[in-house]
Amino acid sequence: MIGLQGLKAARIVAGLTQEQLAQKSGVSRVTIAMLESGKQTLAKSSTIIKLADALKVEPQVILCLEG
Repeated sequence: MIGLQGLKAARIVAGLTQEQLAQKSGVSRVTIAMLESGKQTLAKSSTIIKLADALKVEPQVILCLEG
């Protein structure tokens, strides 16, 4: 699992609400809200890919990779 940092920014740039992103990605709105708020700090790679595809960005755009 990997942490997300840029999800909210990418969603706003795409002009989508959390509900719209949920519909496009198949990821629940609750999960998206928790990821954006930091209440959930990890996501499966499959979730990241679904969100990135729905936002039409590379997964790296929404990831926070520390190292």
